[in-house]
Amino acid sequence: MNQTPDTIPRRTDPRTFAVRTVGLLSQLVLPLVVGGFALLDDGDFDDAIVYFLPFVLVAVGANILFAYLRWSRLTYTVSDADIRVESGVLSRAARSVPYERIQDVSLEQKVVPRLFGLVEVKFETGAGGGEDLKLAYLRENEGERLRELVRSRRGRIAVAASDTDTDEAENDVDARLLYAMSRKRVLTFGLFEFSLAVVAVVAGLAQQLEFLLPFEVWDWRAWRERLTGPGQWLAGLGFLAQIVGGVLAVASLLLVGVVTGVVRTVLREWGFRLERTDKGLRRRRGLLTRTDLVMPVHRVQALRIGTGIVRRLFGWHSLKLVSLASDSGSANHEAVPFAQMDEIAPVVAETGFELPGGTQEWSRAAPAYRIDGFLLGLAAMAALSIGLFVADRAAFAILPILLGGGWFGLHEYLRWRWDRYAIGPGQLYARHGWFAPSLTIASREKLQSVEIVRNPLARLRGYADVHFGLAGGRLRMRGVALDEARHIRDAVVDSMAQQDFSDIVDQQLPAA
Repeated sequence: MNQTPDTIPRRTDPRTFAVRTVGLLSQLVLPLVVGGFALLDDGDFDDAIVYFLPFVLVAVGANILFAYLRWSRLTYTVSDADIRVESGVLSRAARSVPYERIQDVSLEQKVVPRLFGLVEVKFETGAGGGEDLKLAYLRENEGERLRELVRSRRGRIAVAASDTDTDEAENDVDARLLYAMSRKRVLTFGLFEFSLAVVAVVAGLAQQLEFLLPFEVWDWRAWRERLTGPGQWLAGLGFLAQIVGGVLAVASLLLVGVVTGVVRTVLREWGFRLERTDKGLRRRRGLLTRTDLVMPVHRVQALRIGTGIVRRLFGWHSLKLVSLASDSGSANHEAVPFAQMDEIAPVVAETGFELPGGTQEWSRAAPAYRIDGFLLGLAAMAALSIGLFVADRAAFAILPILLGGGWFGLHEYLRWRWDRYAIGPGQLYARHGWFAPSLTIASREKLQSVEIVRNPLARLRGYADVHFGLAGGRLRMRGVALDEARHIRDAVVDSMAQQDFSDIVDQQLPAA
């Protein structure tokens, strides 16, 4: 039998070799610079030429050779039933993924591949743990061709390769814009992306690499000398000068945190567009690394609407889709990262979900669950107080009970006030958190399992946790009264039994 072009093993684009070479060389820059300065510090330039230069040439040549071998030994085959990838230089590995296991295909362009007009094709299987299949790198039109071909064969439609070799413009003919981020919106978003973790990293680097800085940022005297200027006006402030210097040191780190947040957001969200196509919600974003992701609407199992303690004051929220092709720790399916609720509502409607209305009946956790949480926290603080008393720190022994007990009491009260859940005709709603509140909306018929969990204390006190199975995340209702928990479980199980999950997929596939 003669092989068709789609069943012949293919290599990735030859320019992949160049992209990988650039990546490998970039990893050698820092070690080579450090090694070069170390030799030059010894004062013997001849030794640097004789010993270090050959080492550099060997290292660069070995990395280029390895990049070429990796490219030449990687092939992919697109058959009628699956996609097969074979790779490996010394030991060979082959992986085959059937079309029915591929949830979606996304395209990503990082900086260097983008310069060569190449894309990385990612076949999302929903397995999690880095088990998705990737092809790096292919031409842009080849990536688009593979994406359309996989979707067609998943839908059991016999589409020839020539029929799916379309460009991006043709795929966007019927696209309808749902949400886009202007440059001003992206910059505003960046101001809210300030991260204390970034500040901690910068502070640590400043401490370790202080020899590269013009002065020690934590030394208030250095700040005083820098700001004194003519007249030595700051020197006369005395102790106040130390406070001013400390404030300036902290302000410099905060400024770094704000600038870093803006830069990261601009690089990630620049040119953000969310469109409704016949394949689902298509999201494109990125300045240097450009991503093109299509989120099939029929695979969305739940929505998560979140905000933060500061951004909630200004009405900013985010919308994430929990689907079969996502995992609980991934932001890959972020549909709307930064918007007002009136901008999020149309996107929610496109997914087939409904936001909770004003007449929605909400329920809280059982009072016994909140009381138990407070008493357990108070018991832990009491144990700490006893430890301080035994350690001859009686003067501080009362503090854990007062401060810790007050905190646990306030925490449980706020959780009782803000954490709520509701069950509608076709959906579940769960509000969680008072510091950074979030709302989860799940489809009852698309849930995979319902489980009632009770620890010994819960059995004694008459409440339970309800866990719902989601392929791309988790949904829990904590401290629900036992009778209510059983009612929710029975109602959701009935909804799941009335709808075959495979039918949900088939209803959304285009007709042959």
